[in-house]
Amino acid sequence: MRFEPVAHDPRGATSTVPPLLPNGRHHHPEPAHPAPANHPAPPEHITPAPTAPEPHSRRRVDFAIVRELRRELSERLTRWQRGRDYTPGEEDLERTRLAVEVVAAYADAVRRAGTPLHAADERALLDQVTAELVGLGRLQSLLIDESIEEVHILGCDQVRITRHGGGVDWGDPIADSDEEMVDILQAAARRAGSTERSLSTSKPTLDLQLPDGSRLAAVFLVSHRPYAVIRRHNTLDVTLDELAGARADLDEMVDPLVRDFLRAAMRAGLNIMVAGLAGAGKTTVIRALMNEIPADEPYVLLEESRELLPARRQLKHRAVMSFEAREGHGERGFDGRPAGEVTIADLIPVSLRMGVLRIIVGEVRSREIVPMLQAMTTSRGSMCTIHARTPGGVSERIIELALSHGREMTVDQARRMAGNALDLIVYVTVEDETAIGGRKHRFVSHIEEVIGVSEHNRIATTTVFGPGADGRAIPRHLPERVRDQLLRIGYDARMLTRYIEAGVGAWRRPRHTQLRQRGGL
Repeated sequence: MRFEPVAHDPRGATSTVPPLLPNGRHHHPEPAHPAPANHPAPPEHITPAPTAPEPHSRRRVDFAIVRELRRELSERLTRWQRGRDYTPGEEDLERTRLAVEVVAAYADAVRRAGTPLHAADERALLDQVTAELVGLGRLQSLLIDESIEEVHILGCDQVRITRHGGGVDWGDPIADSDEEMVDILQAAARRAGSTERSLSTSKPTLDLQLPDGSRLAAVFLVSHRPYAVIRRHNTLDVTLDELAGARADLDEMVDPLVRDFLRAAMRAGLNIMVAGLAGAGKTTVIRALMNEIPADEPYVLLEESRELLPARRQLKHRAVMSFEAREGHGERGFDGRPAGEVTIADLIPVSLRMGVLRIIVGEVRSREIVPMLQAMTTSRGSMCTIHARTPGGVSERIIELALSHGREMTVDQARRMAGNALDLIVYVTVEDETAIGGRKHRFVSHIEEVIGVSEHNRIATTTVFGPGADGRAIPRHLPERVRDQLLRIGYDARMLTRYIEAGVGAWRRPRHTQLRQRGGL
C-alpha cells in the first residue's frame, strides 16, 4: 500500500499510553520493521515531543493518516481471517501484531524521509489506529487518561472534561462530524457486553459499559445534536478498609466504626439499600460491600448494564451468576413491550430459583423495586442501590417506584413491603465545591435501621449512624431490630455507646472544605 501525504487536522488528539493487549497489559512496540520504500515524507505536524511533557498533555495525531493506516490494518486482518478458524483471543493478538507492523512501517518511512518520529508519537499513532479499528475511535484517548472522572460530549466538537480533584477543561473533538460521532457510538453499542445494544432511529438512547469499565450514556435524534456522557469508574475493585482510609488516593468515605458495622452487617446477612444522588459513590460503596461476600458463596448479580463486577473480582468470586437486562427490538407484543425485552423485574423471579441467599441489583429505578423487595423478604444479605435526594426522601422514593409497578400496588402496601424487606439504608452524601475552587467530597452520612412500619403506617427507622459536626456519619443510637443477628456473628453494638455519649466518630482525616476555610460553616 502507498501512503500519500494528507492535510493536517489539528483537532485530533490521543494519549501517549500504549494500547491494551487482551490480557490487560499495555503493549510497547518492538523496534521498527523494514518498510517499503514508497512511504511518504512525514506530515509537518509530527514533531519531536518534549522530554518531560506537562500533566494531561496529549499527542497530536493526524486522523487522515490514522484512517489510511486503519484501512491497511483492516485489509491485512481480513486476509489473515480468510479461510481460517480462530478464537476471539487469537484475533485480538493478530490485530495487535498487525497494528504494530503497520505503524512501524510508516514510522520507518518517516525516519528515512529525514524527520524522525518520536517514540511517544509512534505509540500514540499505534494507539489511535487500534482504537479506530475496534470502533472506539478518538473516544479511546478519553478512556486511557486516568486523570479523567467524567466527560460530557455535546456534539462531536464540544468535549467537557472533569478531572479528579474538580478541575474542568475542554478537550479536542472526538470526530470530524456529528454523523461520525454517531457511528462511533453505534460501533461501541454493537461491541457492548453479552447482550445486544443499539443506537438507532427506533432506539435513540444508549446505556452501556465500555471495555475499561466506564459507563456511557448517549442520545441522538431527540436532541439538537448527539450527546454522550462517560462516567469513569477508577475504583473497580475496592474494599471497606480502603474506603476507611487505607488508600490515600480515595476519599475516606467511612470511618473504622462504620466500616466494622457494615462488615458485620454483611456477615449477618442483613438486607441493605445504598442510597444517594448520582455520582455520590453508591456503586463504590456497594462494590466494597460485595468484597465482604465469601469467595466461594454463590450469589446473583442483576444489572441494566454490567459495571459492578470487574474481571479481577470475578476471579475471586467464582460462584457469582451475573445477569444483564436485554433491550427489546422490533414490534411490540400484546403487553406493549418490545419483542425480546428482558428487564430486571423479569430476572428477579429467575434469580430466586438459582439456589442463592443473596441477590444484588445494581440499581432499582422503576417497577423492579417490587419484585426486589419481595425477594428480600425471602433472602438474606441482598443489596441494591437507589437514587434519592436526601436520606429522609428514601422511603418516599421507594413508594414512588413501587406505585409504578401497577394499579394493584398501594402506598400502604409499598410501605409494608419495605418495612419487612429492608434491614439497613446506607446514605452516601456528595458535596460538590468545584464551583468555588474546591472538590467533590463523598462520604457515608447516615445508616438507618429499618424497624418496620409504625402505627401511623410509616416506614419506621432508627438512625444508628447520623451526621456529625462535619456531616460525616458518627454513632447516634444502638440498633434494635438487627441486634441479635449482629450478636450471633460476634459483633456487639454496645461498643458504640461511649461514642454515642461523646458525640464523636473515629474519622482518621479532618475534612477540609472551601466553605469552612472561608468561614461559611
